[in-house]
Amino acid sequence: MTASAHAVPPRIEQLDALRGLALFGILVVNLGVFASPYYGLGLPDPSYDGGLDRAVRLLVAGLFEMKFYLLFSFLFGYSFSLQLDSAQRAGEAFVPRMLRRLLGLWLIGLAHAVLLFHGDILGTYAAMGLILLTTRALSERTALRSALVLIVATAVAWAGLALLIRLSGEAGVVDARIVAAQAQTTLAGFLGDPAAVVAQRVRELASTGIVLAFMQAPCALAMFLLGRVAGRRRMLAHLDRYPALLRRLRLWGFGIGLPAAALYAGVSTFEPGGALELSALALSLLTAPLLTGAYAALAMSGFAGRAGPRLVRLLAPAGRMALSNYLLQSAAAALAFTGYGFGLMGRLSPLTVLAFAIMLFGAQLRFSAWWMQHHGHGPMEWLLRAITLGAWPRWRKPARDAA
Repeated sequence: MTASAHAVPPRIEQLDALRGLALFGILVVNLGVFASPYYGLGLPDPSYDGGLDRAVRLLVAGLFEMKFYLLFSFLFGYSFSLQLDSAQRAGEAFVPRMLRRLLGLWLIGLAHAVLLFHGDILGTYAAMGLILLTTRALSERTALRSALVLIVATAVAWAGLALLIRLSGEAGVVDARIVAAQAQTTLAGFLGDPAAVVAQRVRELASTGIVLAFMQAPCALAMFLLGRVAGRRRMLAHLDRYPALLRRLRLWGFGIGLPAAALYAGVSTFEPGGALELSALALSLLTAPLLTGAYAALAMSGFAGRAGPRLVRLLAPAGRMALSNYLLQSAAAALAFTGYGFGLMGRLSPLTVLAFAIMLFGAQLRFSAWWMQHHGHGPMEWLLRAITLGAWPRWRKPARDAA
């Protein structure tokens, strides 16, 4: 182990490992967007609608969708608290630095959305980060209540949409012929030359923006606030003080969140595109934070177990350069599935896509471990830090730290 690895406090390494775990979950979901022109259109790809295909979609929808970006959002809020406390102890001006950081994050997200992935979350994080910054003085009670209101209101809004569709007398079921035509248009755009790919991605931003604004943004902000409260208390560094909370997270998450996620997965797989799916989506939005909390509690308990140190060492480097890895995932997917490279969109089964996700993340784990042995930051983390500080950080570790 390197000297620098010894210098990292164990609990901070566990935080990085948890972030690395969130990266894998995000990758599994995002690759589904890249792999199929039918994604988000309300019907599965008819070329891959066999029993095994549906089983994989059930797995991904139930265990991954709407879970891991919430975990990443929680960790964003947690890290925000750590950064704020650090700046206050050092007597440094926090707000100007954070504003520059959020601006840098938004610019990176904009480039990411246009060039690589229209489902970008970075721009949303930057916008919600502004709200977190302006509400940083909220009491813990107010922050927790605000988070609950955001989650409930988002779920109620989508349930209300489902109800309106039912009351209108429409089943909300999509027309297969229209969907097929839309999918072919999407496929042609993403398999064209680079200019056509960018143009298609820009067109996709309109529909994606609705999901980001009315689903992911409020839910992400809610998790920011929960992470902010947890960060104030340094909960992840003192889990031994919260055994009852960890038990409740596992009980409620797996007892309530998991069945709701399974219901959503079943409906979205076997009865997609209608008011029923929107109703199941609303229930999943309401309960997904519980399952996310159960995942975090289970992971942190695992990190403290016998095999925990090895698992932490495996995941932590990827988590320390999470921004770089998130963008690398999109770059690899764009190269594999669009006209940028191999043009595999619509040609791989869900199982093959899942296997690709596992292999890609495995490669990222190895690359991250190598990179962090020689550098203090990931490449995009280095750039974001330069924007934040208004100065160029050190690119490589000093020889004595990398040895």
